[in-house]
Amino acid sequence: MPELADKRKFYINGQWVDPVKTNDSEVIDPSTEEPVAVISLGDQADTDAAVAAAKAAFEDWSQTKPEERLAYVEKILEIYERRAEDMAEAITHEMGAPADMSLRDQVGAGSSHIKNFIRAAKKFEYVRPLGSHAPTTMIAWEPVGVVGLITPWNWPMNQVTLKAIPAILGGNTSILKPSEIAPLSSILFTEIVDEAGLPPGVFNMVNGDGEGVGTQLSVHPDVDMISFTGSTRAGIAISKAAADTLKKVALELGGKGANLIFADADEKAVVRGARHCFNNTGQSCNAPTRMLVERSIYDKAVETAREVAEKTTVATAHDSGRHIGPVVSKSQWENIQKMIQRGIDEGARLVAGGTGLPEGVNRGYFVRPTVFADVTNDMDIAQQEIFGPVLSIIPFDSEEDAVEMANDIRYGLTNYVQSQDGERRNRLARKLRSGMVEMNGESRGAGAPFGGVKKSGRAREGGVFGLEEFMDAKAISGWDPDA
Repeated sequence: MPELADKRKFYINGQWVDPVKTNDSEVIDPSTEEPVAVISLGDQADTDAAVAAAKAAFEDWSQTKPEERLAYVEKILEIYERRAEDMAEAITHEMGAPADMSLRDQVGAGSSHIKNFIRAAKKFEYVRPLGSHAPTTMIAWEPVGVVGLITPWNWPMNQVTLKAIPAILGGNTSILKPSEIAPLSSILFTEIVDEAGLPPGVFNMVNGDGEGVGTQLSVHPDVDMISFTGSTRAGIAISKAAADTLKKVALELGGKGANLIFADADEKAVVRGARHCFNNTGQSCNAPTRMLVERSIYDKAVETAREVAEKTTVATAHDSGRHIGPVVSKSQWENIQKMIQRGIDEGARLVAGGTGLPEGVNRGYFVRPTVFADVTNDMDIAQQEIFGPVLSIIPFDSEEDAVEMANDIRYGLTNYVQSQDGERRNRLARKLRSGMVEMNGESRGAGAPFGGVKKSGRAREGGVFGLEEFMDAKAISGWDPDA
C-alpha cells in the first residue's frame, strides 16, 4: 500500500467525487501506530447528495427482475475473489488482523456470505401464495427503499457483505458509511461494486463518523431504513434519531457470550473456548468471553486456559503465522487496560496476562492475552463488553445455576454449551436467552441467521433471513392465479 494513500473521494451516483468540504482524517496502522492513508469525513452536503442519488435510482432499480440483480451479485463475487489479497492487505493495515487470518477469515467471511445470499436468492420466492386455504391471497416481498448501511471496524467485510448484498438483491438502493477507523476495505469493496457495473445511484459510499454522516443518515427523511452494527450505546442513539421519521431500523449490537462447560465436555472444550475468546484479538461481538465451568473440573479448566493464554503469540499483523495482532486503536487499547485493571481491583484472580504491552513490544496497540479466575457474575469484567483478549472464568454447581448466570446480563447474542449429554444440550439451547447457541464447537450452518435479543439488538443477518430483513411483506388479495 502506498505511503499515506489518498482515499478522500466518495462514491456517489456511480462516480468517484471529491468531498464538498475537505475534513481530513488519518487511517492508523495499529501494528505500527503510523498513518497509512488519509480519508475525508463527509459533511451534510455529501450525505444529501448520496441520498438523492439513491432515491433517484430507486424507482427503476426496484422494478428490475430478481434474476438481473442476482447476476450483478454474482459478478461482485467474482471480482471480490479475484481481489482477495488486496482486500486482506487493506484489512491488515486498517484494523490489525494478522495477514494469514485476514485472508482466510476476514476476507473469507465476505466470500461465504455472498455465496450464501446467492444460494438463498436463487430459491427465494419474491411473490408466493399465502397458502392452499387462500389461493387468491399472495405475499409479495418488496424492497424497503433507500437504505443507510453503517458498519463497524472489527469484521469489516463480514458486516459490509451482510448488508450491501441483501440490499442489492432485495431491490433497494443504499448508502454505505463504513467505520472511519477502518474504511480502506470498504473503499476497495466499492471499487469492486463499481467494476461490476451496477447502475448509478444503486450503491453509494460516503466516509464519515457516527456523529456526522451516521446521524445524518439516521434522521434523513429520504432514508427508509438504517442497518447498523456496532455498540449498544450507538444503537440506542440511532434508534432515537430514526424515530421521528419512522424508519425501519435493524440493529446488530454488542455481546458477552457465556460458554457453559460441563464435566462431561470433550477434552478440547476449554482450549477451544479460550482460543475463540482470543481470536481477532477479542474484537468479536460473539466471542465467548465468560467461561462458566462446572466446579468439579474448574481448577483444571483454569490451568488449561492459562496455558492457552501463555502460548498465544502476539505479533505484528504484517507477519504470517498463527498469532493475534493489535487491537484497532489507542482508545480501544486504553479502554481494555482500564477493564483489566478493574478486574484486578474487583478481586478477580489474575491467572495470565495483565496490563501493559506484551514483553519485548514498545509500539503498536498490543494487548496481553488475559485470563481472570474466581470471577463473580456481578463484576464489571463479567458484565461489560471489553472487546479485547480477556477471558473471565466463573464456577457453577448446577445446570440451573449456570443458566441463571448466563442469562443474568443485558446482552443476548451468542451462548455456547459444551457437554456430551444430548438431552442436556437440547434443553439448554432452549433455556439460554440469546439469538444464537453454538454447542460442542460446531459452527452454525451456512445461511443461518446471525443476530441477538435484549441489548444485543434484534437484527437477523445472513441467508434467507437476511434477505427478508431488507424487504417488506405486502399482502395482496384478489390475485388471479391463472393470469
